[in-house]
Amino acid sequence: MIRRLPRWVWFGGTLLALLAGMVNAVGYLSFDHQAVTHMTGTTTLVGVSAVEGNHAGLIRYLGAMLAFLTGAATSGMIVRDTSLQLGQRYGVALVIESLLLFAAVPLIHAHANAGLWVAAAACGLQNAMVTTFSGAVVRTTHVTGILTDLGLLIGHRLRGLAIDNRRLRLYLLLFGGFLSGGFVGAYAFGFWRERTLFLPAVLAALIGFGYILHRRRSLRAARRPKISKR
Repeated sequence: MIRRLPRWVWFGGTLLALLAGMVNAVGYLSFDHQAVTHMTGTTTLVGVSAVEGNHAGLIRYLGAMLAFLTGAATSGMIVRDTSLQLGQRYGVALVIESLLLFAAVPLIHAHANAGLWVAAAACGLQNAMVTTFSGAVVRTTHVTGILTDLGLLIGHRLRGLAIDNRRLRLYLLLFGGFLSGGFVGAYAFGFWRERTLFLPAVLAALIGFGYILHRRRSLRAARRPKISKR
């Protein structure tokens, strides 16, 4: 059971899911129609390309997988923990994600595979950065696990079993954030094309710098001497 869910988890998780939804919409609508926030379909396409002898596709999809893995590894070096908690270096990771998304725009505009690879690396970094909180798996770059968890909770409720309502609301918010990001990304793509990635890039930077400032204020407050009352 999630006993307490800080506001920064609710707010930050929803914004990151929105961000990922926008990025994935651009990936699907760009020149290669490639998902970049999750690797399930991409892994299947690696196998299909290998069997069909599609060497260009094999390179493209393997590159996306390796980029996603590299982004996750980068997050592991920066955050160095698998439990979501205030004090980790999430701000630094988000700023790096923002820079990767900015870098992806001119590459996608040039129809270079590297553009989708860089975007996949940004998503791998985010997916590894936000992992678990109080036993709840916090996913912000894909919804398969979220829908699975929602289905389990709904099934338990239908059987009359007690469920964790906070966890249910968290998963609904994450799902809604990702879905909304898909809507926003698809709509903006009609006007800005691959430049739509500037939206999640700016959003990641704002969240990252906002977190860094919040963390510094928290550290300063913790270092202040407490005045005892007699």
